[in-house]
Amino acid sequence: MDADLKITENLGRAVKKENTIEKMKLSRKKIYWISQLSGWSSFILINLIVIASFEELPWQRVLVWIFFGGIGIFFTHLLRKILRKNNWLDLPLKKLITRVITASLITGAIIYAFVFAASYFSGTMNQDELTIATPISGAINTSGVIFLWALIYFAVHYFENYKKKEIESLIWEAAVKDYELKTLKSQLNPHFMFNAMNSIRALIEEEPDAAKAALTKLSNILRYSLQMEKMESVPLEDEMETVRNYLDLERIRFEERLKYNLQVDPQSKKIEIPPMMIQTLVENGIKHGVSKRTTGGEIDVKSKLQIENGESKLKVEIENSGHLSVSELKNSQGFGINNTKHRLNLLYGEEAKFSLKNINGDKVLAELEIPIAPSSE
Repeated sequence: MDADLKITENLGRAVKKENTIEKMKLSRKKIYWISQLSGWSSFILINLIVIASFEELPWQRVLVWIFFGGIGIFFTHLLRKILRKNNWLDLPLKKLITRVITASLITGAIIYAFVFAASYFSGTMNQDELTIATPISGAINTSGVIFLWALIYFAVHYFENYKKKEIESLIWEAAVKDYELKTLKSQLNPHFMFNAMNSIRALIEEEPDAAKAALTKLSNILRYSLQMEKMESVPLEDEMETVRNYLDLERIRFEERLKYNLQVDPQSKKIEIPPMMIQTLVENGIKHGVSKRTTGGEIDVKSKLQIENGESKLKVEIENSGHLSVSELKNSQGFGINNTKHRLNLLYGEEAKFSLKNINGDKVLAELEIPIAPSSE
């Protein structure tokens, strides 16, 4: 049933996409014909107005100009078919310009030949002023009009293709980012669960009650980690509750060697953050700091809302016992560090900040700064 439903959904999307494409094609065709008719009509009308302002304009001559417009529409439409059939839109500029000039001269000459014949047989042509230069100059002028038509046509298509490629690029970039984020989140689950389960393994036989409590915390963490696959962000208070559950589980393993303190600014509780980001850094602090010390250590997590230059940011500090060497600080190749940096970059770009440094000789401080959307405040 699930497979049939999935196929039906995909088929529906395909049909919808096909219908959208068909509508776009019809819309483009409609715009093309409106442009053709309005463009040539405007050209003919302007010429008639200019001629009428200097001399008498008989009805036969008006008909010749209307014929000019009709034949112009016909042959430019024919030229459009030829250039589309031969993929001129995909040609480089050097090859395209020679073809366009040649096509404009030929098309202009053909159109003017028809117009010249119509003028001659309608009697609107002044026989006394007719010379060899008349058809030549007329053909050149008409070719200029066709060349202008071609320039407008190619300019419109160039702009459309540019916007289309820009949109496709943005869609592709968004799809890649979405895939990378999902990949990063999927990496968190096995890494996180392995350490969490190790924390309660020894309790199952020795301390059943403590094991039950630990399993409850583990189930809460599992539920949260499953939900995060469907969410881009979670409230800070939900993330901190998961951090608390995780640290409680780790205290079972470390016993008195692990102490922790969580301080959440009440104003920051509802701020949305990437799921598992703070937890990953806390886990990183235990793995590379507290666990390496025979006496154990402390984990302190603080959050506060900051407003600078009218912009609101969430600042989170994760401080743990330990010390990182110069090479470790420079490279920062730990799983939690790499994951955090990559996710922050994908989600916020340069607006988010992350730093890692030694403080007070035996402490490591990780600092997060995340921009807050207006709806989150």
